[in-house]
Amino acid sequence: MARGGKAFKAAAKGMAVVASAAAVIERRRRAAMAADFHESLLPAAPAAAELPAPLPAPREEAAPVAAAAPVAAVPPAASGGSGGSHGHFGRPATPAEAVPWSLRVAAESTWRLLLLGAALYVVFYIVDMLRLVAFAVLASLLISALLEPTVSWLRRHGVPRSLAAGGVFMSGLAGIGLVGWFVVWQVTTNLETVTSKVKAGVDQLRDWLITGPLHLTEQQITDFANQITKAISTNTEQITSASLTGAQIAVEVLTAVLLAFFTTFFFLYDGERIWNWALRGLPRHSRYAMAGAGPKAWATLTAYVRGTVCVAFIDAVCIGIGIQLLGVPMALPLAVIIFLGAFVPLVGALVTGTVAVLIALVTTTPWTALMVLVVLIAVQQLEGHILQPLILGRAVRVHPLGVVLGVAAGSIIGGIGGAIVAVPLIAVTNTVVTHLRRRNEAGQAVFTALEAAREAATRAPAPPAS
Repeated sequence: MARGGKAFKAAAKGMAVVASAAAVIERRRRAAMAADFHESLLPAAPAAAELPAPLPAPREEAAPVAAAAPVAAVPPAASGGSGGSHGHFGRPATPAEAVPWSLRVAAESTWRLLLLGAALYVVFYIVDMLRLVAFAVLASLLISALLEPTVSWLRRHGVPRSLAAGGVFMSGLAGIGLVGWFVVWQVTTNLETVTSKVKAGVDQLRDWLITGPLHLTEQQITDFANQITKAISTNTEQITSASLTGAQIAVEVLTAVLLAFFTTFFFLYDGERIWNWALRGLPRHSRYAMAGAGPKAWATLTAYVRGTVCVAFIDAVCIGIGIQLLGVPMALPLAVIIFLGAFVPLVGALVTGTVAVLIALVTTTPWTALMVLVVLIAVQQLEGHILQPLILGRAVRVHPLGVVLGVAAGSIIGGIGGAIVAVPLIAVTNTVVTHLRRRNEAGQAVFTALEAAREAATRAPAPPAS
């Protein structure tokens, strides 16, 4: 990770240097073009035919070649051809004119892309530094998008704002607490049974290593176990530091959860004022466009969160019923884990469902584990081809390829949290960009209609005077 960070910093510095050099070159090119434009506005030197004829010389001083036509001195700037102000035939007036148009377009597009890449890198670097706050705010937005319709419904029916926000927030918090308690209760209840079955599975694996195609001996397996024990004992300091790191991560996670709860309550209670305050921070000419894009983006986020919860619930119920019928222990806790993992579209339920496959492998038979895998794949096909298009519909227009690439990029950048927020971020960005593009097209159409009406009014004959 450290090498990757250094490589990213070096790449950012290189892009900044290239971008600054390109900006200097662009400024010089535009200055040269402006100078040529001003020179073209100056009065041109008179041609040779327009110059006044020289005075005739006296007869006694006339040269033998007096009959020859006088040659007018033409300044270099007035010489014809393509020499321009440099006076060289075949050479462009500025070096920029010698560059092919396609190369100039490619160069300008490249340094603009470099500047955009450097800006995105700075944004991601700041988000990484403040990842605790960033993930807390993003989680608050997702939870608020799920709970806000209920708050709005209560307020429309006369419930005060503080009571509606507080009641819905406490209900959501209680629901999350009940889900966590249920998972812990089920795991602790079935832990002894699962542990005994895992031990039996390990013994079966040991027998298979001895009697199977590998034909290992007891001594080889014992030596391998001793090597693992020795590695653990010799790396006690690293394990201790890892445990300390784990404790630090636990503290950070607890802080992020508390911050997310605090932020969620104020999003539910005072979301409109927060949005108006954010609009006042934008430039004046951009406020009207973003004021229209904001509600559409929030509607897209709300539709995405509610649809994802519904799809995740159906996935968890179907997979839970399947593994319960196959006799896999802890079917209910596994269903809850699959429900939480299904918030990552298309791949989340499949990845978390591998836990059920592993438990089925060590507690039952390989055939049962294979059947659990078949159930997972079947439910994923049901989600991708029926549930996602039917429930989300046209509210979230993101291609499946964009979903997969977004989840992969989000997991690389931000881990599990990045994978969860990647798809709603893509959906909201798509909605905002589409709204702004349609707004610009509508504005251009209105401007064209007004121009046409004005031209028609100027061309129309004046009414006769009464």
